[in-house]
Amino acid sequence: MLLAIPFPAFDPVALSLGPISIKWYGLAYAVGIGFALWYTMRLARNTGTRPTPDDLSDFLIWAAAGILVGGRLGSVLFYNLDAYLADPLEIFRVWHGGMSFHGGLTGVIVAIIAFSLRRGFSPFALGDLVACAAPVGLLLGRLANFVNGELWGRPTDVPWAMIFPTGGDIPRHPSQLYQAGMEGLILFAILFFLARSPTVRARTGTLSGCFLIGYAIARIIGELFRQPDAQLGFLMFGTTMGQLLSLPMLAAGLWMVWRAPFGTPVAAPVEGADGKKA
Repeated sequence: MLLAIPFPAFDPVALSLGPISIKWYGLAYAVGIGFALWYTMRLARNTGTRPTPDDLSDFLIWAAAGILVGGRLGSVLFYNLDAYLADPLEIFRVWHGGMSFHGGLTGVIVAIIAFSLRRGFSPFALGDLVACAAPVGLLLGRLANFVNGELWGRPTDVPWAMIFPTGGDIPRHPSQLYQAGMEGLILFAILFFLARSPTVRARTGTLSGCFLIGYAIARIIGELFRQPDAQLGFLMFGTTMGQLLSLPMLAAGLWMVWRAPFGTPVAAPVEGADGKKA
């Protein structure tokens, strides 16, 4: 067996409050959604247009519902349909795990469109704000995958290979960390700097499109190191389900950037009345 870094013995429970135990994945969801609300409200505070911080506060429950319902349905339809058809009640046993990013994204997009039309402003305007915050949730989710020792990488002989508890005695890529870096840190940094450009923010839909393009590229690259889901394996031309589902994202992102209208530049983040930068 090749030399490899042993997987750290993480406690699967992040927090214990009396009889209540909060696991890492649940904590990642809670912190990610909380950060998204805080960050999008700060971005919206200086635009002078809809959506306003109050709109975003009201959108929180819509976003959470879109993530949970869409993520679960995506897992059912894209990854484990046969198993769920054999035991349909398993669909509702969310504590057993099973969430799909692409399904969650679809759920959030539906929530964005429905909420924006109900409030009377452009879905692209709301989507731009949500897109800027989303990478932090992705970062936390991938770190939770790593802590849980799941969704590990393909066999490798790189010096930083790890032996995962459920991956056999085979050194593997810590692909969760690769994806956390690309889908989380790098994508957040790109959108952070783009969002500070008045010209970019004036082209409503550009930030949303850039998020879709950036995530799709990061996911396609990350899947080259990640072990395919056991029940699916490799698909056509040696691709994975994650890569195939990312292709429509890439096409949609390119279209959104191309169609984004030029307009009057919005104000760049400035000092607010509280002395803090928005």
